[in-house]
Amino acid sequence: QVTELVLDNCRSSNGEIEGLNDSFKELQFLSMANVELTSLAKLPTLSKLRKLELSDNVISGGLEVLAERCPNLTYLNLSGNKIKDLGTVEALQNLKNLKSLDLFNCEITNLEDYRDSIFELLQQITYLDGFDQEDNEAPDSEDDDDEGDEDDDDDENEAGPPGEYEEDDDEDDGASDLGEGEEEEEVGLSYLMKEEIQDEEDDDDYVEGGDEEEEGKGSR
Repeated sequence: QVTELVLDNCRSSNGEIEGLNDSFKELQFLSMANVELTSLAKLPTLSKLRKLELSDNVISGGLEVLAERCPNLTYLNLSGNKIKDLGTVEALQNLKNLKSLDLFNCEITNLEDYRDSIFELLQQITYLDGFDQEDNEAPDSEDDDDEGDEDDDDDENEAGPPGEYEEDDDEDDGASDLGEGEEEEEVGLSYLMKEEIQDEEDDDDYVEGGDEEEEGKGSR
């Protein structure tokens, strides 16, 4: 049932990792970075495998095994291995679905016309070390997903009940149609009326308080 398996920094023994075998029939992504792998001779048959990470090992050859056991590979990372010449890489020609190959920090990258030679040798690949022949960077699938989520958020923020903002604008327009004199007059009247009411309430309280005091004296 497993489709992704990461074994980075595990230690291989005699060119294999204990427990990794042909039973992983559904495996699509396998990472074995820095496991001291010297050879791919004992790699199990993984017919559905599409991405294989083998960076920072000590592989120097024997890449023809990949076409036999992982024929559907689209991405292969061999960065930081002991690959020195084009003859070693030539074995990848039989990986017909291979689109992206990484050879960072391998001695082969020091060869003159390294990039042109690899693209000529492996005509099925689109990206070498993260860039195509025109130096366009390979798209990152995770970044694309994030951008899609951001777009969705923006749409949600912009969307609102239809006509909500239009109604607010109408109300503002209606208020602005009133003359300035009318507005000031209305505000002035209401303000004066509030003051008069407040003054009456204060007077009543004062009178009532005085009566209560006089009644209190009489009772004493």
